[in-house]
Amino acid sequence: MGHSLSIAVAQPRCTAHDVAGNAVAHAEAVRAAGARVVVFPEMSLTGYELDAEPIAPDDERLAPIVAACAETGTLALVGAPVPGPHIGVLAVRGDGARAVYGKVHLHGSEATHFTPGEPTVIEVDGWRLGLAVCRDTGIPEHAARTAALGIDGYVAGVVHADHEAEVHGERARRVAADHGVWTATAAFAGPTGGGFDRTSGRSGIWAADGRLVAEAGTAPDDFARAVFTK
Repeated sequence: MGHSLSIAVAQPRCTAHDVAGNAVAHAEAVRAAGARVVVFPEMSLTGYELDAEPIAPDDERLAPIVAACAETGTLALVGAPVPGPHIGVLAVRGDGARAVYGKVHLHGSEATHFTPGEPTVIEVDGWRLGLAVCRDTGIPEHAARTAALGIDGYVAGVVHADHEAEVHGERARRVAADHGVWTATAAFAGPTGGGFDRTSGRSGIWAADGRLVAEAGTAPDDFARAVFTK
């Protein structure tokens, strides 16, 4: 098992429903971040557009991200609507993509378009990372059920309005306090759908003791990087 894991939280620019263009922005973020794992915001590949079509893992529009991951040895955790349909996470590696998670705690009108998933852990280099999407992070039971599967870190993609920039830090510190794990939250930057004309950015990474160790700014295409250690 590796004693450290480099992780980045990215907030790529996003055009509503432009999966091909957004995939290029994700690929640029993967190359810029230079991390083993790069976490992206909720529905980062389509924008927060509840009528977006699910993206199949073999969708050819993912090719730029697959290529970037192949070059860098990165696992990209990309936010997208996925078959189910779920508000999901696509795990993209150099050999392709697979849908690994569906948001458990749907919010408001999301439930008319999507079905809930189940708590999930993925393993990277011996590190067990619990997955979360947006509202999941605000439900203590979600972190508890995920931690019960055995986790070293809790990684999330979110969309928060600009006035909610402090929310993901508060939630990350609570997860760290409750479960003693590293937390990484990728937050949307720039305008998107669902009434989110101004989003927070400020993606961050928190140590298991609740300290903020890295934070992005508010602009699209920014990212933050840190190393999880045991």
